[in-house]
Amino acid sequence: MTMQAAQYNTFGPAREVLKIVDRPCPEPGRGEVLVRMAASGVNPSDVKKRAGWGNMVTPPDPVIPHADGAGVIDAVGTGVGQSWVGRRVWVFNAQGSAGYGISGGPEAGTAAEYAALPLSSIAHLPEAASFAVGACLGIPAITAHYAVFSDGPVVRQTVLVQGGAGAVGTMAIQFAANAGATVIATVSSEEKADLARSCGASHCIDRHEGNVAEQILEIAPDGVDHIIEVDFGANAALDAKILKIGGRIAGYSSPSDRHPPMPYYELQMRGALIRLISNVRIPASSIDNAIEAINCGLIEGTLNPPIAAEFGLSDIAAAHEFLESGASIGNTVVKVAETA
Repeated sequence: MTMQAAQYNTFGPAREVLKIVDRPCPEPGRGEVLVRMAASGVNPSDVKKRAGWGNMVTPPDPVIPHADGAGVIDAVGTGVGQSWVGRRVWVFNAQGSAGYGISGGPEAGTAAEYAALPLSSIAHLPEAASFAVGACLGIPAITAHYAVFSDGPVVRQTVLVQGGAGAVGTMAIQFAANAGATVIATVSSEEKADLARSCGASHCIDRHEGNVAEQILEIAPDGVDHIIEVDFGANAALDAKILKIGGRIAGYSSPSDRHPPMPYYELQMRGALIRLISNVRIPASSIDNAIEAINCGLIEGTLNPPIAAEFGLSDIAAAHEFLESGASIGNTVVKVAETA
């Protein structure tokens, strides 16, 4: 049995290296399930891997991209109960920490009609959520939940979400606002401000307009309690100015500078707690907590991942280019099946 899949053999521009091919359908091994993919999420980490960002080692085999997705379990491997067959699921960390698959190799990526994955990368998808929404949950929602709550509750606190219109940012706003925090979001346009407000941000600040630190301190004179940081390299100096004494920074990316300088003494004088987050290094117990909160939010309607655009599998290169362009406001999804 064969399947259609996207793959790349080397790093480079999306339109040059991404190809749609026929491949053997994977078979689930021990402890694995075979997911018939309906939708595949495109995250910044996916386009960075495909571009070779950070001098990644050239893949030994063709890589099927994307870590997140959603679909239906078609079959199970040994050690997995038959009751899993037919379940709607969302998928996360499909490519593991190396980006080339967990146990089955590169076929584990979700930009394919089928993926064989361990149960540790599978979560139930409530009927209230579409497959397209399910494809937006892995990296963005789990990272957002951990970034907001990894160092305690945020009720009655002021939380700053840098990049409030991004995939992680929009869900971090929703988690923090629903937990009783006052949320400030930085954005780069009025359209993005509208999205951040719709997610629950009480205040939106255009990072290109005026003195951002002064505007934040007008809202929170003593500083903010907690910062969700999308670009540590670009914003560390700003964060040091507006963090409350004893405050926390949860940084999950630094795309502007892989080796950013740190304003050490300014942060030291704030008594800052800095947590650096990798979505593949989140503790299992925290992932379980995130999955429970995510699914509860989907069922209750308090978590709504915004989708900026959907593309067909044959247009996967356009999906990567769309995300790289900065035009996406929300999540980017590749529909693998029409049911998505």
